[in-house]
Amino acid sequence: MRHKRAGLHLSRTPAHRKALFSNLVAALLTYERIRTTETKAKEVRRLAERAITWARRLGPILTKKPEKRTDEEKARVVHAMRMALRAVRDRDAVLKLFEEIGPRYLARHGGYTRIMKLGPRPGDAAPMSLLELIPGEGEASKPEPKPTPEKGKAKPKKEPADKDKAKGETGRPKKAAPKATTPKGGVKKESAAHAAKPAGATARRGAPRGRKGGGE
Repeated sequence: MRHKRAGLHLSRTPAHRKALFSNLVAALLTYERIRTTETKAKEVRRLAERAITWARRLGPILTKKPEKRTDEEKARVVHAMRMALRAVRDRDAVLKLFEEIGPRYLARHGGYTRIMKLGPRPGDAAPMSLLELIPGEGEASKPEPKPTPEKGKAKPKKEPADKDKAKGETGRPKKAAPKATTPKGGVKKESAAHAAKPAGATARRGAPRGRKGGGE
């Protein structure tokens, strides 16, 4: 029986399970949003909120610059960072936790993350979820900046001379080829001459009469 043994096995060894959770918490603190299965998201949320609490407990010490902190305050910061490193083995993620994420939740006591269900995963139909950090005070009201036309790349405009040139090439009507002039009534005379000839006259033209070498 597993009395007072919190946590899930997830069919992994203890070393593999600790490395998995550490990487997921580090990714959540770095990118502030991860997509994983619902079971892993619930387990990672427990570890991530515990690490954020270690940073939030320092209170106004986080808002001071490192040079202006007393020796006692520096010792408290070092102790809190070491406690957070037990769950998060990424030093860059821990630095971001104490410099950016911690001051964000000074006025909030728990509930730093939220889980949104995304539906089954194609293939094995595992329920997927989106685990993300909730925005701090005043962050949700900030609209996303839209790209201005100055920053975007503008298409090069064609010169007016090129436009006029192109219009002149395409707009000019093509001259028709000159028709061949024939004398009046020429067509009628040829048709009449062809009509007067018997059928097969052209086929007999130039054919020798009688046998080869002379007549009778």
